[in-house]
Amino acid sequence: MQFISVRITLCFLLLITCTAKATDPLVVIVHRDNPNQQLSQYQLIDLYMGKYAAFPDGTLATVLDYEQGHPLRVEFLTTLTGRPMSQINAYWSQVKFSGKASFPQAYQSIEAILKAVASTPDAIGYVPETALTEDVKVVYRFVQ
Repeated sequence: MQFISVRITLCFLLLITCTAKATDPLVVIVHRDNPNQQLSQYQLIDLYMGKYAAFPDGTLATVLDYEQGHPLRVEFLTTLTGRPMSQINAYWSQVKFSGKASFPQAYQSIEAILKAVASTPDAIGYVPETALTEDVKVVYRFVQ
């Protein structure tokens, strides 16, 4: 009986941890040695919507995103652009069909994005603020 109680408690704690990360404010991150100190919302829209493939200093950017349907992806793109996912998906369908841009590299988890940004000097990604590590640098914070 005590074993079941411990399992239920662990599941509850895991659920709280996952929920907290999903609702924490998002921050946009780059490699800690990236010379760009701050990006604007419009610069991020250009990077994440495939309009530009470089940072403001001209360095090519490797844009990292979460897989389709990931809750952080939905929150990030709708907050960043102010548009619903249906419009964003329709836009990307047109862009993909025209061959003008390619989708950002997709990852499954926050940890995978953090690891990729920390090990790739030209990478840009986003994570919940509470997940930040010393290996990355914040270049944009969403105001809530």
